[in-house]
Amino acid sequence: MNFYIDLAKKTIEKYILERKVIDIPSDLPKEALNRKAGVFVTIFKNKKLRGCIGTYLPTRKNIAEEIIQNAISAATEDYRFGPISKEELPNLSYEVSILSEPELVNDVSELNPKKFGVIVKSEGFIAGSDAIFNPAPKAYQKTGLLLPDLEGVDSVEEQISIACQKAGIDPKKEKIIIYKFTVEKYEN
Repeated sequence: MNFYIDLAKKTIEKYILERKVIDIPSDLPKEALNRKAGVFVTIFKNKKLRGCIGTYLPTRKNIAEEIIQNAISAATEDYRFGPISKEELPNLSYEVSILSEPELVNDVSELNPKKFGVIVKSEGFIAGSDAIFNPAPKAYQKTGLLLPDLEGVDSVEEQISIACQKAGIDPKKEKIIIYKFTVEKYEN
């Protein structure tokens, strides 16, 4: 088993069984301790999605800490599913995706849903009473992400559409900015 997968599995099992966060194992390769990157942890139960949470930019000291945090979040905080129970643990499999730094897309012809994941962003403005008292209302950004090479996502249009849906973006009414990234994917 790959050490990234092993770390995600051990993290989830310890947290679900003991409600404790695992210590970073001392035998991890230097890459896991010295490198920073965004990481997604995906959990499957009997080959069906059971949880997926991650970061597209690094938020922790290294990949190991990123995996630990996102594994716990995927197991307990994915709003599409309830928290994982101890009874489910024997039926789970895991995927860890380590993301490259996102690159701005100038033309959709640069995209390929099998090779690149996408991040879509849309800027909007807060309306209402804030706008009356503040001549420059606060901008906010909606963001959606879709990993590459997902089953059933075969076109760039589908990929962008799904990422927009996840973010609550209406691409017909809102201007979007698209970024692409690659992943190193590890699975068991």
